[in-house]
Amino acid sequence: MISDYRCIYCLMKSYGNRLEKADITSAEKERFTHNLLTILNEKWNDISAPQCAHDIQELYRSYVNDPDPFWDAKRESNDIALAMYNDLSKKVAESDDPFLTALRLAIAGNIIDFAVNDSCDLDGTLERVLHSELAVDHSLQLKQALKRAKSVLYIGDNAGEIVFDKLFISQIAHPGLVFSVRGGPAINDATMEDAEYTGMTSLAKVISSGHASPTTDLSRSGEEFQRYFREADLIISKGQGNLEGLIGEADGRIFFLLMAKCNVISEYLGIETGSFVVFNPSLQSKRPMRS
Repeated sequence: MISDYRCIYCLMKSYGNRLEKADITSAEKERFTHNLLTILNEKWNDISAPQCAHDIQELYRSYVNDPDPFWDAKRESNDIALAMYNDLSKKVAESDDPFLTALRLAIAGNIIDFAVNDSCDLDGTLERVLHSELAVDHSLQLKQALKRAKSVLYIGDNAGEIVFDKLFISQIAHPGLVFSVRGGPAINDATMEDAEYTGMTSLAKVISSGHASPTTDLSRSGEEFQRYFREADLIISKGQGNLEGLIGEADGRIFFLLMAKCNVISEYLGIETGSFVVFNPSLQSKRPMRS
């Protein structure tokens, strides 16, 4: 579990920005804030930051009376990414190394994250990921592991980003690959609705994590997800939230694909913020985790 005092301020800032836009009274905003502080005070030392974010979002939904406050933002992200898909597919096909190009683009899609930023420079990130070194590069080992694996569990992250995952999964063309989405609305993370809208369900078998949280929490995940997790020969984990939830598993099957978007994660990995990563902990000495 990765947890750091700075995550508290990140959560506070995120929900402070949302409260400014929320159509509720000042008194309700004050009560929400007190309840948020109670969650942080009572649970912070026991669960990870994304798990706290799940509980806070449940609270937020009850105040704004909206089961999916990020629905519009998710649909917009999907549409933007889908509009780029054909051009990016062509770029992958014409590249010297289609596997590596598709992998890099999938990582770049991780920039679409309204839990960290209200906006993102997607075009700039795509350009940068194609012309910079990976800060942690276990891509060759991932390619080799894919060839050996009979079953692959690909754990998705954000809406919009799921379209870039499609590029990579199309390139992998692995018959035993299963893609997982969140079990319900979790900030801007991809759900089954997003998988259907973007066409992921036509490309791969898609399952639900069974839990509406912006991380992978095995203790709260559904039975189907837990079974696929246990039985997979290889696990591909996208994004910071999944890293925070799974890094403590010390599981050599897991390859983490992400962009380090905050100092907490970049310091843990020993890289610069904004760097791109293909990381398998068993291939690299572990750094001490904050707890």
